[in-house]
Amino acid sequence: MPDIEYLKKLALMGAVNKTIKISSSEFQKHTGASSKTAARKLKQLEEERLIERTIVPGGQLIKMTEKGLEILKNEYAEYSQIFSPEPETFELEGVVLTGLGEGQYYINIPGYRKQFEEMLNFVPFPGTLNLQLTENSSALRGRLREMPAVRIHGFSDGERTYGGGKCYPVRVGGIEAAVVVPERTHYPEDLIEIIAPIKLRDALGLKDGDRTAIQVQKKDMEGQE
Repeated sequence: MPDIEYLKKLALMGAVNKTIKISSSEFQKHTGASSKTAARKLKQLEEERLIERTIVPGGQLIKMTEKGLEILKNEYAEYSQIFSPEPETFELEGVVLTGLGEGQYYINIPGYRKQFEEMLNFVPFPGTLNLQLTENSSALRGRLREMPAVRIHGFSDGERTYGGGKCYPVRVGGIEAAVVVPERTHYPEDLIEIIAPIKLRDALGLKDGDRTAIQVQKKDMEGQE
């Protein structure tokens, strides 16, 4: 388990959006650790692929990886829940784009489609709305994961095995919908797929590059897992 405090220090030094050059002694001053501990922690963060590190004359070049950044985003989301009253409704905002079609793939397989209809109480349109979350919403995605979810179970059709996933009930422009999160996915954390009983792009007049928001409401999730 990485020591997140050291990761935070690097972020505060600027390693989130750019490559910074520091020495172990400089890092020691920022953390209050011994020089040996500071060097060991930097090596540990590199080994766990939370930072990229290159040794150069006079120090080392360091930049946070996507994995390291995701850990800090999750930490931020958890602190937001602790210190900010959790609203009955919150929004995640994103930009419409063409995705990989994983959610659409789920919808069109009978074993999944039947579960969607039974668990979500609507017949999903055979397509998805794909959003790339804004930076702020991406940091708050952890709040969605803390919500109760509709469990979509994996199954076998005799020829191959299909993995499960989760659905989080939401509303988009007042329309009932759900965020689909497969257990195994190639999507980065800031991309989400949404299913609904109608084609959301047409109903809301959306095209690639447009910005829209999804509303997450606690009451929509009552009685879920």
